[in-house]
Amino acid sequence: MTRIMFGLLMCLALRADTMSFTGSLATPESVLEHTFTLTAASDVFVQTWGFGGSTNAFGTAIPAGGFDPLVALFSGPPASATILTDSLGNAIAGADTLTSFIGNCPPAGTVTIGTGTGSDVCGDVFLDAPALAPGTYTLLLSDADYIPVAVNPGPPVSNLLSDGFTDLTGGVFQTCNLTSDGTFCITPANNYAVDLILSPQAAPEPGFLWLIAALLAVLAPTVYRRKRAV
Repeated sequence: MTRIMFGLLMCLALRADTMSFTGSLATPESVLEHTFTLTAASDVFVQTWGFGGSTNAFGTAIPAGGFDPLVALFSGPPASATILTDSLGNAIAGADTLTSFIGNCPPAGTVTIGTGTGSDVCGDVFLDAPALAPGTYTLLLSDADYIPVAVNPGPPVSNLLSDGFTDLTGGVFQTCNLTSDGTFCITPANNYAVDLILSPQAAPEPGFLWLIAALLAVLAPTVYRRKRAV
């Protein structure tokens, strides 16, 4: 399954404009913001690797051991950015501290934190934002416990990135896991890795349609929920 997922992401990357970001956040209240422009209607994919590690879209090996990330997509530059929503009005965002979390392991790896039931943890995130119109957008990456108000509670209470964040970090990066044998954390904790893939819409080749269908079929049933330490 890992090979299938990695192959599909690589196929997307080869047919699109792909950007990969790696680094570390200075504090749990720091964020990565990247503004990008679509010149044509495009499908946008976001894949993180920093928590569980794996190989990113450029074939670079990413080590495990970073923090649980939150990623979200906004329309517009940061100062005026509004959260993107899906057809149900839900924010296009993901983190393993959100009830909407859909795990993506594989292709990202899992990390064993502690012992007993629930010790194998999937903390990385995959987002799919189809058919975005031409314009300016912002990718946000933060700690999973540093949550934009525009994500939670989100619309209609809040839509703007400038509305700020709810800080549940307690000054530490979210890397802890509650298992049947207790609560455990990992270090180091401030590393991140994320791919941003921009795929202009066009009539795809039949073989590529099969690849996309396979990607969705693999992702759909893989739902992980995780208990966390507060």
